[in-house]
Amino acid sequence: NNDGTKFLSASFDRYLRLWDVESGKVLGTYTNRRVPYVVKFYPHDDNTFVVGCSDNKIVAYDATTGEITQEYDHHLAAVNTITFVEDNGTKMVTSSDDKKVLVWEWDIGVPIKYISDPTMHSMPVVTMHPSLRYLVCQSLDNRICVFQAGDRYAAQRKKNFRGHNTAGYACDISCSPDGRFVTSGDSGGRVFFWDFKRSRVLQKYAAHAKGPAIGTAWHPVEPSTVFTCGWDGVIKMWQ
Repeated sequence: NNDGTKFLSASFDRYLRLWDVESGKVLGTYTNRRVPYVVKFYPHDDNTFVVGCSDNKIVAYDATTGEITQEYDHHLAAVNTITFVEDNGTKMVTSSDDKKVLVWEWDIGVPIKYISDPTMHSMPVVTMHPSLRYLVCQSLDNRICVFQAGDRYAAQRKKNFRGHNTAGYACDISCSPDGRFVTSGDSGGRVFFWDFKRSRVLQKYAAHAKGPAIGTAWHPVEPSTVFTCGWDGVIKMWQ
C-alpha cells in the first residue's frame, strides 16, 4: 500500500491475500474463483485494490468488506498489467493478451480510450517512466515501445528500443531514477541498457545462464547500480 505497512499477493490457487508487513499475518483473503494475474492498490485509497483476472475482467475490491465494488469488462483475453496514470492515479491503463491497451476513468466501467492497431503485439510488462509522462511497454515482437501517459496516450514512434529478444517471456523493464536509461533482460539471459532520449543500445551483458533474465531493477538511490534475476535462481548486482 502507499505507506508500506501492508502488501497484496496473487496466486494460481485463485486467492488474493492482504498481509501485514511487520507481523506477517494475513489480514484478508479474497477470491472471485478466477486466476488473478495482477493486483494493484488504488493510489488514493488503501482500502481499495484492483485485480486483473483470467476471465478478461478487472475487478475492484473493498479490502474491509471483501466485496467487489466495480467491474471493468472490455478486454477479450486475460489481463496482464494495470498502471495508474494522471493526477497521481485518477486514470488506469490496462494491457491484455488481446493485444489492446485500454484507458479507464476510475470507477467508470467503460474505457475512455482504446489503443489498438494491427501491428501491435501483447504487452505483458508496462512501467511508468520516472518523469510520469511516458509508459514504457515490453512488446512481444522483440521491442520496447513508448506511449504518452496522459493527454492523447499517443504512441511515441521515434522511441523504439530494439536489439533484445523477448518473444514468449514477460521480461521486466526498469528505468533509471533520473529517467535517462532503460534496462531490460531478454530470453537469452542477456541484460540490455538503452539511452532513453536517443533509443540506442549503450551496453549489453551476458547476465544469466539457463533461460531468460526475467527481472531488472534499478537501485533508487545508488547511481549506476542495477539488480537482475533469472531462471537460473541467481540475483546479481551490476555497477
